[in-house]
Amino acid sequence: MSQTATTTPEIPDIQGSADTRRLAINKVGIKDIRHPIIVQDRSDGVQHTIACFNMFVYLPHQFKGTHMSRFVKILNDHEKEISVSSFRDMLAEMAGMLEADSGNIEMNFPYFVNKKAPISGVESLLDYDVTLIGEIDKGVTSTRVKVQVPVTSLCPCSKSISDYGAHNQRSHVTVNARTSGFIWIEEIIDIVEKQASCELYGLLKRPDEKYVTEHAYDNPKFVEDMVRDIAVELNKDERIRQYVLESENFESIHNHSAYAMIEYDKDG
Repeated sequence: MSQTATTTPEIPDIQGSADTRRLAINKVGIKDIRHPIIVQDRSDGVQHTIACFNMFVYLPHQFKGTHMSRFVKILNDHEKEISVSSFRDMLAEMAGMLEADSGNIEMNFPYFVNKKAPISGVESLLDYDVTLIGEIDKGVTSTRVKVQVPVTSLCPCSKSISDYGAHNQRSHVTVNARTSGFIWIEEIIDIVEKQASCELYGLLKRPDEKYVTEHAYDNPKFVEDMVRDIAVELNKDERIRQYVLESENFESIHNHSAYAMIEYDKDG
């Protein structure tokens, strides 16, 4: 008994067709796709977490669209092997697979550090917001690391004019740096926390709470002091070649934030 061969009709590729409007698109791709990743951890070797990816390429004017499914394929081909060290390889792979001269990948994830309370020593996890930002242009890749560190800041003016106490607040310090070599995420966190009025902890006992309250009181910092003191330390580290440093203090006695920013390029 013979079978008649059947052929599948060719499916047209609309987004691969030509475009006549002569308008290039600077960035086209996908946003907010989550995927498991592995990050190098200074204490435990590696840390498994979930990252949110933005992936874009440059689209020349003659092409109608890019191949959106290929962005997802890159992530799934790596499965759970995506790491900080493979980030540059992903940029090159994306540009090659999508036939693009330039592209960007942003990988945002929570990073957890196990911290010991200052007096009791009780351990707890504290999370930090981290973003890896990568660009490729005509085969040349560059990467940046952005770390947001929550800290305590205590107002020097309030301490100076008050008979007792001083108002303090939680602050978000963000370091967005271009580096010339490997640097631990924890190293950036350490630089920031050491220059704050006091660092934060996930869990504190009463002796710890007494310590952090008094430590902050002994180390008052304006938002201007915060960024200047941190910048001094960033300038000492030769691996950090360029940075944008921001501090936002969520004021406890005002309905607005205090903000300061320093931008510096050692090679510029």
